[in-house]
Amino acid sequence: MDDLTLPGFDCDRFVRTTLAEDLGEGLPGGGRDVTSESVIPADARFAGVMDSRDPITVAGLPIAAAFFRALDPQMEIEILVEEGSRVEPGTDLMRLSGNARAMLTAERSALNTAQHLSGIATMVAGYVRAMDNPDCTLLDTRKTIPGLRHLEKYAVRMGGGSNHRMGLWDAAMIKDNHVLVAGNVGEAVRRAVEAGVEEIICEVDRIDQIEPALAAGATRLLLDNMEPNTLREAVALVAGRVPTEASGGINLETIQAKAATGVDYVSVGRLTQSAPAADIGLDFTPL
Repeated sequence: MDDLTLPGFDCDRFVRTTLAEDLGEGLPGGGRDVTSESVIPADARFAGVMDSRDPITVAGLPIAAAFFRALDPQMEIEILVEEGSRVEPGTDLMRLSGNARAMLTAERSALNTAQHLSGIATMVAGYVRAMDNPDCTLLDTRKTIPGLRHLEKYAVRMGGGSNHRMGLWDAAMIKDNHVLVAGNVGEAVRRAVEAGVEEIICEVDRIDQIEPALAAGATRLLLDNMEPNTLREAVALVAGRVPTEASGGINLETIQAKAATGVDYVSVGRLTQSAPAADIGLDFTPL
């Protein structure tokens, strides 16, 4: 897999913008890699190997490759593992050879991207294993780094999770502040229905909010910060009329118990918000 096409994500623009930031384009004295230009001959060539230093779930290698090709279109690149693969420490992920200056200039941007996305995929895979429930789907949230949402949500899928809404446009999410303005849960949902919104997710944090939300037309209930016993009660009350989602207070220690209550989904913000970078290295050899 040498390229990556994601709806709503412009890979070429992402690569150009990221490299421009690192090169300081538009700043006084910027627009160049002063270290590589001063130390490395223009015609020097390198071979390189990118590898994992920890057990990780891989995501983002095609984006990493795009950074190198942007600076050396003739660079030879071989991606050695599939996206979403779980690999052991010391696994070679990518081999490349080409212009040495181009490799050194693109190195950090490529590694930052692969480390961040693989870190997310690795955390997601850990949560899926801890949940240990094929009848419940792990979801991300909108807690993403600005500008990286499409990539981060892609990494969630590579780790074995699924995506919640992509943004503010593809579903209504009625939360406590919306309810505060509307007056109550039922009225907030009713307004969304009257506006013609097809998918209406309504957050409830009390059992007595469930029936008003359903009666008004909610198509999914987000059961917020409920303990397992309360989640079971809520799921029984919903009785399959709409999908249910547990959210809030979910970590590696609590996810299995909450998923076992019968909810259809469990959503975890830290998957994209707090995933540590994967330890991935890149070593060069002069040719």
